[in-house]
Amino acid sequence: MPYLDVYTTSLTAKTAAHLLRRTTFGPTQAEITAFTGQTATQAVQTLIANINYTPPQPVDLDSTRATAGQPYLQNSSTPIGQYLPFDGDRNFAYGLYIKYWWLGLMAKPTNGPNLLDKLTLFWQNHFVTTSEVVDDYRFVWSYLKLLRDNSLGNFRDLVTKISKEPAMLRYLNGDMNESGAGKANENYARELQELFTMGTVDASGNANYTEDDVKAAARVLTGWKYTNYWTTGSTSFATTFNSTKHDATNKTFSTKYGNGLGVTIIGRTGATAGDLELTDLVTMLLNHPQTPRFICRKLYRWYVNPDVTPAIETNVIVPLAALLVSSNYAIRPVIEKLLTSQIFFDDTNIGAIVKSPAELMVGTTRFFNQPVPALSPSVAPYKTLFDFIHWRMRDLQLDLMDQPTVFGHEPYYQTGYSKNWINTTTMALRNDFTDALIWRWLTVDASTNYKYGIDLIAWVTPLQTNFGSFVTPPTTAAPSPAPTTPPISCVVVLDAFLLNLFATDLAQNQKDFLIDTIMMQAIPRTSWEFEWNTYRRTVTYPASYTISQISNARNAVNNRLKNLMKYLFRMAEYHIF
Repeated sequence: MPYLDVYTTSLTAKTAAHLLRRTTFGPTQAEITAFTGQTATQAVQTLIANINYTPPQPVDLDSTRATAGQPYLQNSSTPIGQYLPFDGDRNFAYGLYIKYWWLGLMAKPTNGPNLLDKLTLFWQNHFVTTSEVVDDYRFVWSYLKLLRDNSLGNFRDLVTKISKEPAMLRYLNGDMNESGAGKANENYARELQELFTMGTVDASGNANYTEDDVKAAARVLTGWKYTNYWTTGSTSFATTFNSTKHDATNKTFSTKYGNGLGVTIIGRTGATAGDLELTDLVTMLLNHPQTPRFICRKLYRWYVNPDVTPAIETNVIVPLAALLVSSNYAIRPVIEKLLTSQIFFDDTNIGAIVKSPAELMVGTTRFFNQPVPALSPSVAPYKTLFDFIHWRMRDLQLDLMDQPTVFGHEPYYQTGYSKNWINTTTMALRNDFTDALIWRWLTVDASTNYKYGIDLIAWVTPLQTNFGSFVTPPTTAAPSPAPTTPPISCVVVLDAFLLNLFATDLAQNQKDFLIDTIMMQAIPRTSWEFEWNTYRRTVTYPASYTISQISNARNAVNNRLKNLMKYLFRMAEYHIF
């Protein structure tokens, strides 16, 4: 197997959909069509180029307030580096609206499909902080913006910046880490090694660092603080370095570093001591041979397959790690290499990951072209839609920017990986979500009668050639005329519903079961054609039918379509990608 060799075959609908599912939260049919025929390299460059836009600011989504629809972080008149005055009374709501803002970008990419927000979610689950613990919406926003701005940048810069980010200093108690007996706090120093750079052990199970290394790293990181946390009315906050709280002695690390020779970071004093020693620490961590492998292993599991076999370790992870090092830890070359590789498009990796709640809910919203309301003139429809999506994602174990632990969401690191999204409780809740698309009970916008969900008859109607073409109606009372074009068959309907719906193909016996048992409920397939023709007559000659007849004809076909789509949503194939 060529593994990381470039995939040169032009993308089919199946492989284009695979690329879009893995790099975004799910494609539309139009996007799949647009990417079909491109090379993998062309497609990936498009996904990268489309990140070049500036999204709007989060806004107040409380329609009962005078500030509804207005930015609450920064606006056009806010000086660079400053914020609108902090409002503690609105702290929870404004933090929640940042999540809704991010969901909106996932569901409706401003500049076309791009890989930015899916990659940002990777880094947010890597460098974990939570909005609940951070508990200052400005800190949360600054942290998320740091990840989005650097997702495709340089890992060295990202590690350095995240180490000083106010949200991280608060989340892992970096602001409490001071020199002096009993004042050191090792939380960030530990996670920096265990979770953020080289990981606890290598592929053979050997420890990558020692407890003394944690203590030494904590001493390097002493003295960092943040300002204006939860200060009502404040218009700025910042990371500061207090040299009087910094341990200026030398820090000696074990032979796990320095190619077995150990490393000593020289202690400094003065205002620049914190930055200088942090630079040395990050350099030492990135020079550890396991750091690039740890990062590339996580990217492989994120984009390709949770199962890293010995062959994958040798032929994919090791060369990707070498590329990361040779590019001075630039992230983009690694992403490009992985997403254009033959291993990425290998059939064994298509459908190998269970959809997270984000891929399920945002992806379904996108695939079925559910409109994302604009934030003006009314914020209420936007809030209604993302209230619905956010809280259900939370029930399904994915609360954006609120992981249960510093390790992240369990399906991204725990044994079993993405399979952990599925259990008896979450499966029932997944079905509850997809049922909402069938029954269309959620009114997103009453002013436009926008109901969240799929109008299945409207979905099927374009399949009918010359829809509504009938013979001239009689001038005297007589049975309604028959259509001159044949009705669409059950097979055509199923094929239309299956178009790009699943990552993997169904066997013929599965298709027959879907038609004969689920859609037709054991009556002849020709009954569908009779029912569809009856419905077509009510559309073409409504004056010939009573309201009851029209309703009965529509319900007959609509109920069969609902049964079919409801079952498709509940199939295992819909929950993998």
